[in-house]
Parts: sequence; C-alpha cells; structure tokens
Amino acid sequence: MAQNARLDKEYIMHAPQRGEALVCLTAYTTPVAKALDPHCDLLLVGDSLGMVVYGMDNTLGVSLEMMINHGKAVMRGVKHAFVVVDMPYGSYETDADLAVKNARRVMDETGCDAIKIEGGSEMLDIYQALADASIPTLAHIGLKPQSVEKEGGYKIKGKSDDEGLSLLTDAQLIEKTGVIAIVIEGTIESVARRIVDGVSVPTIGIGASAACAGQILVSDDMLGLFTDHVPKFVKQYAQLAQNIDEAAAAYAREVRARDFPADAHIYKRAS
Repeated sequence: MAQNARLDKEYIMHAPQRGEALVCLTAYTTPVAKALDPHCDLLLVGDSLGMVVYGMDNTLGVSLEMMINHGKAVMRGVKHAFVVVDMPYGSYETDADLAVKNARRVMDETGCDAIKIEGGSEMLDIYQALADASIPTLAHIGLKPQSVEKEGGYKIKGKSDDEGLSLLTDAQLIEKTGVIAIVIEGTIESVARRIVDGVSVPTIGIGASAACAGQILVSDDMLGLFTDHVPKFVKQYAQLAQNIDEAAAAYAREVRARDFPADAHIYKRAS
C-alpha cells in the first residue's frame, strides 16, 4: 500500500500471509503521532498514557474521556498508520451492551480504525458483542495491565504448562469471535510462539516472541522518556529524558546570565 494512504483493517489482518512484520508503537499527542506515523503500520492510543502522561501508578484511573481526547489528538497527526484506541478499565468488561455503546462512542468521536480490550476466554461475550456490532477489535492477552491489582502486580504469564495451554486456548477461542489481531504481552517466549502458530490472525508482541506478526512498545519507553521503570522487553533507541534535562539546563543558564533572549530572538522597530 502506498505510504501516503491510510492503512486499513484488511492490511493489518493479512500481515501473516504477506510475511511482513507489523511495526507498532503507542502515541498520545498530535506532534508525536506526526513523527511516528511515517514509520509505523499501527499506532495505539494506549491507556498507558495514565502512567507516562499523567503520572498515575497504573492504568486503572484512565477515563473514557481521556482516551477519546487523546484519540482525537493522534488522529489529527496521522496520514498513514492504522489507529487503535484502548478501551479503559471499567468501560467494557462488565456488560456487553455497555461495551458496544462505549466502543462505538470511541470510534465515532475519534475516527479511529479499531479499539482494543483486555481479557481471555472470560471475555468471549464481550468480544462477540463487539464483532456483532461491526466494531473492529484487537484482543489483549497474557500480562494484562488492567488486572494488575487483582493479580497482585505485573506477572509474566505462561510459566507453567497449564497456564501456557490456557493462553493458547484463550487465543483460539477469541479468534473465533472475529477479532482482527491479538496482542500478547509479558508471556514466556515458547508459549507466545505456540499462540502465533495456533491462530491465523496477526499477533502483536510486547515482551512475547520475535515470531509474532508485529511488535509494539510504549513509545515513551522506546524513546527513553519514561525512566521510572524500564521492563526487560524494552530496548531504548534514544535517551530523550537526558536530552531534555540537558536542554533545560542550558536554557536556565542562559536566562540567568541574561544571554537569552539575544538580538536574534526579539522584535525591533524597522529603522
């Protein structure tokens, strides 16, 4: 597909058949979306914004309104990538009708291409309701950040044979509901690879397996902006927090020394 055309659902879903790896990152603002868009097949407006943008301890305090506002911001900066918006905690998991209502609101108000929800086979009725309502949906299995309090922390999944088999079964059942892709997070590599081989829809890994059809990272982690905790699966391709610190320090020195603004940065009446 041409670089100047918006990628669609069919492009994402057929990635495994093409043998092409899907490049995926998170985005929360228009400027970052503009910068990432030429390089990414998929941009996720993740509820991780609760932590990396708002300084929350986890994603549980993120609201539907926050996701919609950031979804709108990202859509203003996108010309190429397929855009997915996370459904936040409390907006979908307890009632299928509520899930459809809120997901449709996100789609309508942001103009995004799909939504994402977390959950395995216990969420089959929600996945099916979204599919029946023709709402393109990504599933998220393995380590589920919205379950962090219930599970007592961020715990790697698939460590036992039973847990690995359960994850594979979940993925296969979820696929039958009509999801367009499955995100696998924080899962033992051999288990993630079995899931990749066991389903036909694209799998997108984050701390999973290189065999996945695509890979995603939180952009603030990848760029070295969010440094409170760097997970094992993150590779930092830049250290922007350090760059910002150095730039702010240089600015402060020049302001205090009255070297900024210089003549080049002020307006003068024409002579």
